Amino acid sequence: MSIHTASTPKKITVSTIRQMKSNEPITMITAYDALFAKLFDGKVEMILVGDSLNMSFGGNPDTLSATMEMMLYHTKAVCNGAKHALVVFDMPFGSYTTPKQALANATRVYRETDAQAVKIEGGKERAKIIRRLTENSIAVVGHIGLMPQFVRSEGGYKVKGKGADNIRKLVEDAKAIEEAGAFALVVEGVKSEAAKAVTEAISIPTIGIGAGVETDGQVLVWSDMFGFFEDFRPKFVKQYLDGAGLVKEALERYVHEVKNRQFPDKEHTY
Repeated sequence: MSIHTASTPKKITVSTIRQMKSNEPITMITAYDALFAKLFDGKVEMILVGDSLNMSFGGNPDTLSATMEMMLYHTKAVCNGAKHALVVFDMPFGSYTTPKQALANATRVYRETDAQAVKIEGGKERAKIIRRLTENSIAVVGHIGLMPQFVRSEGGYKVKGKGADNIRKLVEDAKAIEEAGAFALVVEGVKSEAAKAVTEAISIPTIGIGAGVETDGQVLVWSDMFGFFEDFRPKFVKQYLDGAGLVKEALERYVHEVKNRQFPDKEHTY
């Protein structure tokens, strides 16, 4: 049975997400403002305020120039629209290079927004940072596999989980992150057999993106899945709506009616 229904959505907590592992698939989507957060709220369990906004809405080539101030601004807006979903703050590049810095910035997230958790990219090398946060009552979602914040150091977006050695490393990373206290783990851009191995190796839920169907849940960037971001479409993205096409068509009708003095008509005039 579903943990919530459309008519009576319940507030999703960290405990809720933990209990969903191997029980009910978790749904997660990105949002960057109150308008879309409100549309998504009560229908998905988790909303990620992702640093992907730096690309899809900022027009930048990667996520690396996203800042704490930018992410805090958008998270406040999302929290204004989302009253039921668990909101996750995506820690931007350079905001958690040391445990001390990570704690200071994550503390700001809790003080200045209503986000319930932060997300950190990296494997076992980030475990001490995650532990510092969880020991100070800050909930953490880990992130392994293809990590967008590593795009320059790795020379591009590289699919992971190819071969036994790489799968073994991913499993080691996942276990270290779980042991550090994270309550969930995003697994991005990995072969499906690797995602399956990671999911079976840990007791916290895995949330896949480009990782096949064997994870405990899925996450997509909303502008990708609804067809608003036209620059490129990753292989793993299923487009559920031609958003850009619909907006362009509506805009063309508006322009046509204004140019031909059909709008505003009597119905839309005081």
